[in-house]
Amino acid sequence: MRQTRKRRHEKTSMSEINVTPLVDVMLVLLIIFMVTAPMLSMGIDVNLPRVKTKSIDIAEEKLVLTINENKEIFLNKTGVALSDLKAKLTAIYTGRVDREIFLRADKSVSYGFVVEVMSEIRKAGIDKLGMITEPPEAVK
Repeated sequence: MRQTRKRRHEKTSMSEINVTPLVDVMLVLLIIFMVTAPMLSMGIDVNLPRVKTKSIDIAEEKLVLTINENKEIFLNKTGVALSDLKAKLTAIYTGRVDREIFLRADKSVSYGFVVEVMSEIRKAGIDKLGMITEPPEAVK
């Protein structure tokens, strides 16, 4: 009898997992990801013209040439001078079958400068040029 009485007073370890700290950590991570996710998709800020057109479905990574309001040219996110544009595009598209590029230009950039850039693109041997615009109902 003494042995059973002794066992009743012994402390046993808890066999359940406390999930409260896990839930707290998960909620904090969720908030962090919700705040940082919009910041990851930021690119070069340009004020695109608004037009009605059919949207383009881009399945694979395409090259995007951007002209910002200061007439700076970017290939994806890398800055390029107008004088070097033809050589860089020729080097990039060497060996590619699909010669296609998308052009984003700020609406405050003069038409003449955009045409100069388009001329350099054409001289580099690129067959297809897509213009990126914003739909009229999109609000920033």
